[in-house]
Amino acid sequence: MNHTSPIPRIAIVIACLFSVTSCDKLGLGGDKSPTAPSGPPSAGSTVVYAAIGASDANGVGSSVVCAPFVDCPNGMGYVPVTARTLTAQGFTVKLTNLGLATSVIGADFAQLGANYGRTIVGNFIEQEMPFVPQNATVVTIFAGGNEVNTITAALGGGAGGSDPLGFIDNQVRAFGVDYNTLIAGIRARAGQPRIVILNVPNLAGLPFLAGASLAQKQAAQRAAVGMTRTVVNPLFSDSIAIVDLMCDSRSYQSSIYSSDGFHPNDAGHAFLASEIVKAITQSTYPRPQSACAAMTLVP
Repeated sequence: MNHTSPIPRIAIVIACLFSVTSCDKLGLGGDKSPTAPSGPPSAGSTVVYAAIGASDANGVGSSVVCAPFVDCPNGMGYVPVTARTLTAQGFTVKLTNLGLATSVIGADFAQLGANYGRTIVGNFIEQEMPFVPQNATVVTIFAGGNEVNTITAALGGGAGGSDPLGFIDNQVRAFGVDYNTLIAGIRARAGQPRIVILNVPNLAGLPFLAGASLAQKQAAQRAAVGMTRTVVNPLFSDSIAIVDLMCDSRSYQSSIYSSDGFHPNDAGHAFLASEIVKAITQSTYPRPQSACAAMTLVP
């Protein structure tokens, strides 16, 4: 495997990546594709893989976390595990891991987080998307966790006033605008790569919120379910596969999370990688579910 990355970003993330307790927890519109969509790569071909994400992409929570922008062939995060699995299946993999700890999808969420004391050092649209290789054939995206946590932190700080539900829904719509911008930017750089998106699980059901108030769980659920149902899932198309974390019961098993209750452990990263590999290589990867029990975990 070849691993390449934009070196100029090292300074802003190297200190954060290995100080997990000081970094924000992360998570964790449908148009049909334009002409010539990219399907699964042909057997034995070269996969030019770019991963867009936050500290999940660097394997935080796993037993081998990868420092930014270095060759990390033994990393246990889902990105290097995905690359190794594809290599074992006969593909030649050229990996660019763009993961940026604490990052969110757009500058609007970064500003909202800053307004309420959250540490956010960058965003996907400005600090990651411009570095997607122009010859990328596969791009993975995992957004939503940091954004949900930013929304609930803002609510805790008084945002939303007398209309907290309206505030959440407005932020979900902003997430949709950012997602469309991100997808358009990827396509402007790389044409029609196969895009694999991990949707947002219901954060109210994750271990890190087990002791949270009902109000916080309700807010996290409304935001996460809104993002998945109205933003991510409708992006499914011939060239975009959706890994349905929301409706997969494995997403809610405490055994796949690290001690912080949010970042995946080795088993969790392996679960993500296994689904990503299927989504990259299978032409019939299933459409995400429009409704499931996991969307209503809290009343």
